[in-house]
Amino acid sequence: MNDTETPQSSVTEQDYQRWQRSLPAQVFLNYFHALNSHIQQSDEAYELPKISHFSDRKTKLTETDLASVRRHLINSWNTEYTIRQTAALGDVDYQQHALHWTFPQAYYSVEESLRAMLRVNGSSSASPRILSEVGRLIKQKFYPQPISFYAFGEAHHPSVYGLPAGRWAKPTLTLAQDKREVQSQLRQFLRTTHRQRSQWVRAWVQGNPKTAIRSERTGEILRRFNRQHWKQLAWRTGYTTVFHLLQRLVISTSNREIERFVVADIDTKLFHQCLLKVISYINFIHEAYVAQAAGIENYEQWLSELPMYLQHSFITERYQKRINPLLQQNTAA
Repeated sequence: MNDTETPQSSVTEQDYQRWQRSLPAQVFLNYFHALNSHIQQSDEAYELPKISHFSDRKTKLTETDLASVRRHLINSWNTEYTIRQTAALGDVDYQQHALHWTFPQAYYSVEESLRAMLRVNGSSSASPRILSEVGRLIKQKFYPQPISFYAFGEAHHPSVYGLPAGRWAKPTLTLAQDKREVQSQLRQFLRTTHRQRSQWVRAWVQGNPKTAIRSERTGEILRRFNRQHWKQLAWRTGYTTVFHLLQRLVISTSNREIERFVVADIDTKLFHQCLLKVISYINFIHEAYVAQAAGIENYEQWLSELPMYLQHSFITERYQKRINPLLQQNTAA
């Protein structure tokens, strides 16, 4: 992040070093806090019947489809249950070290519910194509407004869609306080993540003689890219979405960057709370699509067959409070 503000000169060198070590974790906390705020501030967050893709569904699912969808949902629920158990504990030291498994769990909980949703939409694609598919769904407005933002285009100058209020605001290292700041931080996440993804795509393309972009003059594989070369990779990079923010949690763990979070001086409890609320919201969307496609009778049967530790839990509460009313509303319409 370029627009950082250093601590006041009165702080000690030890305080300054602690602040520097905490920067990557603070940026991530800012992103998830902004995303959660963006969801909570939206009047359209739970208005799925207003989405034509949700209301007009007439999918016919086979027994094989239903069994696969149910399996993905149970995987998602089990993982979310574990995250909730961690978030419910008040010990900050434990929560901080728990990031080693909370980060990948957060992504995989959403990935499993996403797989269930994609299955009822006729897809059974495996990773990493799953993120390409969900990018197209976001562009086609399958999702509510709070997470229907994305970036597309050339690596260093992508176009950002769905976050108009943050266009002229400058992101900072503090937690976002208003709509402009929230969207500004989310726009920054999209830009930085899209640039990283484009660089990975470039490395993959240029590492293969059959796909590499070559010099028109010499025919040699290019080592330096100009803007036009980056534009040629835009379609390979695809759409950068909120799901890539979640994927970065897994990348941080696999690259051992997680150690930065463990030693960081940030509000770890707030991090867990924001992360859980985001996961819960996205899983709600996927579960609603599944329930709409599978039918109330099938879905309620699945809930009744849950293990004891999952019965009468957040799953049933989410269904009764959020999903069932939407299905009833959609049926009445």
